[in-house]
Amino acid sequence: MFIDRAQFTVRAGKGGDGCISFRREKFVPRGGPDGGDGGRGGSVILIADESIDTLLDFGGRVHFQAENGKPGSGQKKTGADGADLVIKVPVGTVVIDRDTGLILKDMNRHGMAVTVAHGGRGGKGNARFASSTNQAPRIAEKGEPGEERSIQLELKLIADVGLVGKPNAGKSTLLNKATRAHSKVGPYPFTTKHPHLGIVELPGYRRFVMADIPGLIEGSHAGAGMGDEFLRHIERTRMILHVIDLVPFDGTNPVDNYHAILRELALYSTNLAQRPHMIAANKIDLPEAPRALEELRRNVTDQIFPISALTGQGVPELMNELWKRLKGMS
Repeated sequence: MFIDRAQFTVRAGKGGDGCISFRREKFVPRGGPDGGDGGRGGSVILIADESIDTLLDFGGRVHFQAENGKPGSGQKKTGADGADLVIKVPVGTVVIDRDTGLILKDMNRHGMAVTVAHGGRGGKGNARFASSTNQAPRIAEKGEPGEERSIQLELKLIADVGLVGKPNAGKSTLLNKATRAHSKVGPYPFTTKHPHLGIVELPGYRRFVMADIPGLIEGSHAGAGMGDEFLRHIERTRMILHVIDLVPFDGTNPVDNYHAILRELALYSTNLAQRPHMIAANKIDLPEAPRALEELRRNVTDQIFPISALTGQGVPELMNELWKRLKGMS
């Protein structure tokens, strides 16, 4: 299961109360105030961890609470601070304040951290209120409440190459053939309902990460089909690989399908439309494919790599070319 969005509330710990206490000392009124301060409440901290892949762990959680600070005590002892609550999230998580819509942090590197709720300050003990006119104060502060915030997490995949194309273009089959991924394959539209990642391993210890994005249709930028729920994942990729079905099951034209995907990318994001890309013409093993390939080449100026994701024909050459272009971008 893939969960790429989560919502929950976080609450930092309350500060500990200050203490009212008096020591016994000769010639000192009431023995002298010696109440200590309360400890600070624990904060809620999110940290990006590359060992986590999804937001699955947040599926059933609606509230996270950090530890409260401990109250102060006599002999001017300060209460212990509450323990911070550290929540690990996948690298690529965007942290959003649900009430304001502001992005608090884009967690795009391992180890990046953000405090989403600060712990409350501990209250002052009565020793803090002693003065020349009030040598035996019987007052102390209550600890401050911790911050509370409603949080939304959105995970954007981080991959070198993102596969885009119409439903049933063969993206999942290509990912499975080129990597050790196990993306679901089926003879019906939208077989892939959530993104999948795979690592392409090439000779000479060369490797890169490839992502299979659910099929795009007309209006995806506005939410049609799988819509912009998954278009945002492509924003994280360094390069886009258009997988064009040379023999679409619905009888559509491969050239028209290619330009339709380009339009959807441009409507969603100008920067995305300008991202480096390559074209893989899939299903070259079918009898009707060569004629469709020639038509595609007449109407598209970019280099086209004919492949069969099913049989593996042309896939090694395509993966090597992807590696070369990625290396040239670094």
